[in-house]
Amino acid sequence: MDRQGGCCLWCGRSFGPLVRATTDHLVPRVKGGPSWPENEVAACSRCNGQRGHTTPADWYAECRGRGWEPDAGALRAALDSLDAAVTARGGQRRARPYLAAQRRRLARAAPVDAPRGGAGWQTPRP
Repeated sequence: MDRQGGCCLWCGRSFGPLVRATTDHLVPRVKGGPSWPENEVAACSRCNGQRGHTTPADWYAECRGRGWEPDAGALRAALDSLDAAVTARGGQRRARPYLAAQRRRLARAAPVDAPRGGAGWQTPRP
């Protein structure tokens, strides 16, 4: 929670008595995601439950479509941290391609310095 400033990565709501924090795996366990801190972000129970096994890129777009403000910078940092951990520790054969695809989508579409609620994954074309 401290990495994200006490807010849900996906909708931006602050955690408190009415908004319960949960652990959301960026690469879901069923897709080969490890139970490492680098694969975990704080999400409210609503976002975590509704996301299910949706990819981070697709859920990011869904959140923006709902009018929420997912944090592109925090998402990028979490994916980069997980990639570094997988590289350093090895293994995670099933998670590697999934993680690489998500990082490519973010690098292509989201500006590097996008603030919360910035252009996001779906950058308009000229």
